[in-house]
Amino acid sequence: MSFATVPDLVLEPMVRNALMEDLGSYGDVTTRAVIPAGTTYDARINAREDAVVSGMQIAALAFRLVDPSLEVVTHIMDGQPAQKGDTLMEIKGSAASILSGERVALNFAGRLTGIATKTAGFVAMTKGTETRVTCTRKTTPGLRIVEKLAVLHGGGFNHRYSLSDAILIKDNHIAAAGGVRAVLEATKAHASHMMAVEIEVDRLDQLEEVLEVGGASVVLLDNMDNDMLRKAVTMVDGRMKTEASGNVKLDRIASISATGVDYISSGALTHSARTVDLGLDF
Repeated sequence: MSFATVPDLVLEPMVRNALMEDLGSYGDVTTRAVIPAGTTYDARINAREDAVVSGMQIAALAFRLVDPSLEVVTHIMDGQPAQKGDTLMEIKGSAASILSGERVALNFAGRLTGIATKTAGFVAMTKGTETRVTCTRKTTPGLRIVEKLAVLHGGGFNHRYSLSDAILIKDNHIAAAGGVRAVLEATKAHASHMMAVEIEVDRLDQLEEVLEVGGASVVLLDNMDNDMLRKAVTMVDGRMKTEASGNVKLDRIASISATGVDYISSGALTHSARTVDLGLDF
């Protein structure tokens, strides 16, 4: 099975910046002081708890940027499950180079594995339905591409990467522009035929107006209880994709997916994921 990845070229500036931040202006002074020149080691990144792995690609890149001569072998790939005690990656070569890249590699891998693991937990709750779990733009500034990649590794799907990807008309757009009809008419007049349009509603009368006016292909059903979600899905009757959003937590996923919505979006996948405990051992 293949898992989501992006070219190293895209990730390199992000990893390089993190390494520069950690190495500072004078490099790893501790390693330089205590590790004899020429010392080599075989190090391993091990899982200290069960998880769904993400961040191995970026961890390997961190070590290679510190020292291209390091031999990096990934044993458990991004998107695969790991159990406590499993070796995820093996790094062979200069001990000084391994130590200098260790923290950046583990920071990325632990954070991204946490997102993948949390996403997998959400996805598991939709089993037996057609509902897809998707993330939002509530990501760490500068890390969006890898955090969204981690969502894919956990079995989820991605929402917009940026404001330029699609038209998403939120409640504040509706308020500022003069109502549901006004924003949809403006969108129909100005939007490219290649641009997807989604509109947010939090009441069924708004949804009725959306269906009457037309011009959107997805409706975001915001902060609705399950009974209202079921009514909304019935009203839409397949004419648009439906997305449930707003205060979505793990204990609600199964009941929300049972309403028949096409998508459940949750910012918690990225903004509230716990960093998974990974360690580098010599």
